[in-house]
Amino acid sequence: MTEYWLRTDEHEEAVSSLEAAAVWSVQIEKKMDYWKWVVLAIHNASQGFMVLALRGSDGLRPLKDNVAAEWLTEYQEGGEYPMEKLDSFLNLYKKVKSDTMLFFVHSKKFTPIGSQGRSDKKLNSLRDDFIHFLPRSWSLEVSGLPRICLDCLALMEFLGWECGNVVSFPIR
Repeated sequence: MTEYWLRTDEHEEAVSSLEAAAVWSVQIEKKMDYWKWVVLAIHNASQGFMVLALRGSDGLRPLKDNVAAEWLTEYQEGGEYPMEKLDSFLNLYKKVKSDTMLFFVHSKKFTPIGSQGRSDKKLNSLRDDFIHFLPRSWSLEVSGLPRICLDCLALMEFLGWECGNVVSFPIR
């Protein structure tokens, strides 16, 4: 019997989500429902790139602050490590705009311009509405979605290639 494995890591999550957004965005012309999948993929990719940019050598910055602090305490005292819990999307976004990003001498933090700050917040809100969909009838105006996606792509470009914190992407 042949075994099959899905293998992933933080790089794969960010890149494969971006690839999924590209695949699904082509389908929007045929069926508007694909906007849902583009939003979900762009959100996952944005989150993935924030994790990559915050990761550093210890991997604690993308975690909730209290979990990271507890982890460090347990590490120093030789105790039992807490369950690692990724910080929320909006908290990760705050972190990439803060001095938390400045852990290498050449590191840069993200400074949103124009509509970028609103777009990341709206993307998160839309993602939540899709993931936690309540029984209802919902009509979503999609004319603003391309701008939201482009703004989020600009964030990913900065985090992946300009902030100085992502050392390399593995060759696939």
